Amino acid sequence: MELALPLWFEIGTYAFLALILAFDLILAFKRPHVPSTRESALWIGFYVTLALLFAGAMLLIGDAEHAGQFVAGWLTEYSLSIDNLFVFLLIMARFSVPRQYQQELLMVGIILALVFRGIFILLGAALIENFSWVFYIFGAFLIFTAIQQARTGHDDEVEAENKILGWLRRRVAVTDEFHGSKMRVVIDGRKTFTPVLLVLIALGTTDLVFALDSIPAIFGITQSAFIVFTANVFALMGLRQLYFLLGDLVEKLEYLKYGIAFILLFIGVKLVFHAMHENELPFINGGHPIEWAPDINTWTSLGVIVASMTVAVVASLIRMRRVALAEKSDSTGERP
Repeated sequence: MELALPLWFEIGTYAFLALILAFDLILAFKRPHVPSTRESALWIGFYVTLALLFAGAMLLIGDAEHAGQFVAGWLTEYSLSIDNLFVFLLIMARFSVPRQYQQELLMVGIILALVFRGIFILLGAALIENFSWVFYIFGAFLIFTAIQQARTGHDDEVEAENKILGWLRRRVAVTDEFHGSKMRVVIDGRKTFTPVLLVLIALGTTDLVFALDSIPAIFGITQSAFIVFTANVFALMGLRQLYFLLGDLVEKLEYLKYGIAFILLFIGVKLVFHAMHENELPFINGGHPIEWAPDINTWTSLGVIVASMTVAVVASLIRMRRVALAEKSDSTGERP
């Protein structure tokens, strides 16, 4: 389906998002601080409201189908961005980054994520336009990623990054302590890097890995590069504030990774079905489309995404409550 949106709307959207991101970037570097719970909640509410207003604008200017595609894509990318926070927390703890500098480093990490995702969106859109069979590859990759998501923990990702950073430390002079948010300082007349360099490399590596997961996932919902990009931008906006709002709570949402894994699995299967439905590979069904393959619509995808995240979050909160009651019972000697 061709995008039913006028060119002026797309250009205006890009300009508006650039202004919002520029303002957020300036704010992060001009006022480095630890946002309060109230400040973080207000910013997140602002960004979520912006995303919903944008969906409403797409509904009015375009049509319900593409507004639905945006909401489904935004929710998918938002859930994957929340998954990002697990690794961000581990990285900040691993390098003992002072909290007053975390906001600036997170903002740089978000910008890197946008750059990586922008590159993969362009590549993905070009592949899809010219090779319909790429959906087989995207689908298989997401199914594999879903299995890995459910089987492994975020500690494994950080461990892989530690090997890269260990190799870098042996070849580049890096101070043991932070010097503000500076990446490079002069000590005894010699220029030396600070741990900020290592943190940024770790964040960049994480962003690259998550971009590889998230772009095929959203292309399973929509093939519009405009919707893919805007959904990613809206999902990443407010991620910095969400990091400070949720804090350690993110680590306690134990079943969240299974909800995300199920979403990736569902979209992976949907992509394979779509590839079968549009099949052109000569060694599959003689190069003809496989008629029985279902074409899952946007609203079904949206329902599955919302249901998966709701079940995962509610189950995690119930478990947190039971653990808290059990710990209270152990400390008091009473039965919960």
